[in-house]
Amino acid sequence: MGHCCSKDAVADSAVKDDDNNAGSTVPNRPRTPKPRTPSPAVGNGTNGRSSTNTPSHSFTGSPWHSTYPAGVPPTPSPARTPRRMFKWPFPPPSPAKPIMSAIMKRQGNGKGKGNTAATGTIPEDEGGEGERALDKSFGYQRNFGSKYELGKEIGRGHFGHTCWAKGKKGALKNQPVAVKIISKAKMTTAISIEDVRREVKLLKGLSGHQHMVQFHDAFEDDQNVYIVMELCEGGELLDRILSRGGRYTENDAKSIVVQILSVASFCHLQGVVHRDLKPENFLFSTREEDSALKVIDFGLSDYARPGKLNVVNECTELRLNDIVGSAYYVAPEVLHRSYNVEADIWSIGVITYILLCGSRPFFARTESGIFRSVLRADPNLNDSPWPSVTLEAKDFVKRLLNKDHRKRMTASQALTHPWLRDENRAIPLDILIYKLVKTYLRASPLKRAALKALSKALTEDEIVYLRAQFELLDPKDGCVSLDNFRMALVKHSTAAMKESRVLDILDAMKPLSYTRMGFEEFCAAAISPHQLEALENWEMIASTAFDYFELEGNRVISVDALAQEMNVGPSAHAILKDWIRNTDGKLNFLGYTKLLHGLTIRSSNTRHH
Repeated sequence: MGHCCSKDAVADSAVKDDDNNAGSTVPNRPRTPKPRTPSPAVGNGTNGRSSTNTPSHSFTGSPWHSTYPAGVPPTPSPARTPRRMFKWPFPPPSPAKPIMSAIMKRQGNGKGKGNTAATGTIPEDEGGEGERALDKSFGYQRNFGSKYELGKEIGRGHFGHTCWAKGKKGALKNQPVAVKIISKAKMTTAISIEDVRREVKLLKGLSGHQHMVQFHDAFEDDQNVYIVMELCEGGELLDRILSRGGRYTENDAKSIVVQILSVASFCHLQGVVHRDLKPENFLFSTREEDSALKVIDFGLSDYARPGKLNVVNECTELRLNDIVGSAYYVAPEVLHRSYNVEADIWSIGVITYILLCGSRPFFARTESGIFRSVLRADPNLNDSPWPSVTLEAKDFVKRLLNKDHRKRMTASQALTHPWLRDENRAIPLDILIYKLVKTYLRASPLKRAALKALSKALTEDEIVYLRAQFELLDPKDGCVSLDNFRMALVKHSTAAMKESRVLDILDAMKPLSYTRMGFEEFCAAAISPHQLEALENWEMIASTAFDYFELEGNRVISVDALAQEMNVGPSAHAILKDWIRNTDGKLNFLGYTKLLHGLTIRSSNTRHH
């Protein structure tokens, strides 16, 4: 497997056949620019060089080329990424075809009112853009020129370009800042306008975390929107990887991954999915070796808002369906158009893989080939240098790059993984425990008994995470109630959390108002059978749990009652019979594990056939 040795290495030497997906090197910056997509990595910072040959782009974003504001030389930056035109010599195979369709719709090139079909959470105007003028007034201050003095361009991305600037007065007088400039002339659809509005809202709402680029202010005039942010002078994470010969040592990689997980966990708790995590979108604050890492570019980010309440007043999880991100880092479920915060975890897994071995886990000659690799191929953890990588590190990567999003660790869980575990490091509050406890509170007595038995079979590695989360709820006399869950959320609340309506999940946890939950029951409520199933020792855990279930929770149950328990119809009865012992009418081991995971009519029919 090849490795990056220097920035002058020719990246084309790493290109392999579509079927050889696990051996490509990290993209280098070629001497002769080739057409490729603009990278959104230059949201701010001085490095801002997006000239990688990674086909990284927003599949539904607008590759804008903003006009230069007054005071900026017309000569393009030598580091700018040449615009890539999305032209295919033949109809692309699935899943590229719907992605290309989404691009056209996002850019306003769709036909008729069908423009809204594939763009997800932000609808186009029903009347069409040509029937009435778009409102491009954002309500931001219009005195940018009196407060800041613009300097040279330092980066360019598909949502605009970024310039160095200096404050003229106020708290930032004589202080350098980064200004992202977005041309209003390029805002040709209601979607593109709303994208800018949402990016500013997200930056403002999330600003404050130590690994978030700090937002200062937003301005506008008749030509542009100006987003003023912290200036990161240390360059991209990708440049640091290349300067180290293509890979990090394990200890140095840990430091990077911890910072990335920390800010990802913060965003996810606020109900925000970044949707474009990659080395180009992480900048170092300074050029010091131990400089803090900052995540940038929220141009593709969105809120992971809860859905409507269902018939049992349980808040459902709304899945996003825009296909956005960067090809090498996109999660499988994004290509299937149904995803949430777990998609960011997959991207972090790809970054970790690159840090540890200097190569991409999924690679092909074309975007469609990359997508096929993401959907079908497994990351190569056998070739050099993986034999010299610790087992803990390889397990960590596997648990992030699981194609089943339900089996991936969350960012908070990943920070308690044996590879990263540090007793002196604070573990962030995890929104997953709210989702799991909510489901537990509305589960049947039989399902609760099954989960309690499972919690007794957990190893200490799993208990570490649960104990940390329980303590974050500030238990009183060893117990927690709904007030504890509410206060923990409020303590970490930002404007972004209010916008994403994360607090709505508390409405679905009202049964906890009338009871208190000790640590033992909390463990039963806050464990995910799907995640445990991804462990190598799952069979042993399940077997031990079934022994506890036999002693304390198993009971006689009919096929009809089990079908009602599993929420399936008569078509599944033939399968459910195999889950009940003929000898005593109780669940057997298979029935117990299926009860933990749940069953749908569709999956039961598939298995039956």
